[in-house]
Amino acid sequence: MANSPQLEITQVSIISRFNYHIHTDAIKEHLVPEEIDPYHRSLIYANEADVLNVALFGMTAKEWRDAHPEDKGNIRDYATINQLICLSNMENLNAVFIHEEMPQGERLQKLNQIAIQQMTVLENVESKKILKA
Repeated sequence: MANSPQLEITQVSIISRFNYHIHTDAIKEHLVPEEIDPYHRSLIYANEADVLNVALFGMTAKEWRDAHPEDKGNIRDYATINQLICLSNMENLNAVFIHEEMPQGERLQKLNQIAIQQMTVLENVESKKILKA
């Protein structure tokens, strides 16, 4: 029996939460100095979240909010299931890249290429399902 779209999104959301912790732990271990104050620490985390946002969505969280002032929540709340799957994968990969001490600009470029490749695959899989139905 096929999963409902809502169940699939819930499952992806659970996986995303785990990858989110893998991602934030890498940021904490490698990018946040111990002596930094909470405000500046939060800026580092937000900046890294925006690396993923730009790589996948082509814009930062602030750019999305500015373009969608009537929408509640954030850019990720409006993502498709395919985008959420890709985002979850990218969090995991970015954590690996951070551990490898890859510079942010290089990580962004690499993550963008990966996002394009993964979204192409995921969209092709989705269109094949629709054609078979």
